Amino acid sequence: MIKKTINTAIAILICCTAEPALAQSQVAIYGIVDSGLVHTNNTNADGDSQTKVPGLTGSVPSRIGFRGSEDLGGGLQAVFVLEGGVSVDTGTSSQGSRLFGRQAYVGLKTRFGTLTVGRQHNMTFYSMLKTDVMGPNIFSISSIDLYIPNARSDNAIGYMGTFGNLTAGATYSFGRDASAAGGPAGTNCGGEVSGNSKACRQMTALLGYDNKTFSVIASYDQMQGNVGAAAGLTTSESRDRRTTLNGYVMTGATKFGAGVMVRRKSAAIPVFGIDSNLYYLGASHPLAPALVLDVQVARHDVKNSVNDSSLAVARLSYSLSKRTALYSALGYMRNKGLAANALDAGGTVGVGMNQQGLSTGVRHAF
Repeated sequence: MIKKTINTAIAILICCTAEPALAQSQVAIYGIVDSGLVHTNNTNADGDSQTKVPGLTGSVPSRIGFRGSEDLGGGLQAVFVLEGGVSVDTGTSSQGSRLFGRQAYVGLKTRFGTLTVGRQHNMTFYSMLKTDVMGPNIFSISSIDLYIPNARSDNAIGYMGTFGNLTAGATYSFGRDASAAGGPAGTNCGGEVSGNSKACRQMTALLGYDNKTFSVIASYDQMQGNVGAAAGLTTSESRDRRTTLNGYVMTGATKFGAGVMVRRKSAAIPVFGIDSNLYYLGASHPLAPALVLDVQVARHDVKNSVNDSSLAVARLSYSLSKRTALYSALGYMRNKGLAANALDAGGTVGVGMNQQGLSTGVRHAF
């Protein structure tokens, strides 16, 4: 009896002493599952229509992730994120079939900012996060430039710090994209080449000011190439640069967001129609506590060319709860000349043809 009592007391003591240490660490599993149907016309030169379950996104891309932090004392924290994209139509991994293709980093956080190492969102992604009211919706400016929702860098060191109303950030990648899957999520430029410090490097930077009523955010993004890299960046001297200026203003409960992305490219293999300016203007307005209307117009102005595109989108979202919502969107893409920007992200359209579309779906966050 005495032995049993002693053993019980020891067990209770171990639990009590272990609890403060365990309380300093936190790990969460989270995610979004978003899917539905999309119908578009003029998906090929014959003007045929198509109805499908989209793979890239609905109102936002689906994902599952793990994030955690540990309090190290003195205002210092260890942080990590492992986040993978999911193509709900087939159940496969997104971002070039990477397991944790959205983010995979570890870092340290202090009151002076957060320093991270690994695959991570770069500053182009963050610069438009608060100002693009449609975000990575299936009909949005992401359809014109698929790099926008895929603005991530492999092998990167990142920093982000907020000081009052000011935010500053930067990333430096030693090899921006190790996947050869094709498209913006896999451009075959792994870098980290001995004797060639420029191969597949990428540098991004951000500076922003925001408060409760308005925000102004600017970013710069320069990626370099190497032998075998996609999009004509086949030498380490080749460069693809995007500069953005974005902002929003609140008028009561209504948000107006706007911005411009200037893209300039110097490549060993010239790519026609790359140098361009992308302008967007949008508004988000709550029609009722659970019902939100988002609208956006955009123009893709290709330098020294008539191959321009214009976009108009309207979306209604109805929240069934804090975690579940229904949505539906109407979109229209006008293509001039030889432009072939599909209305739906990852979709197809006949060259120089206009396209209309309707999407509807359900989103659940956990």
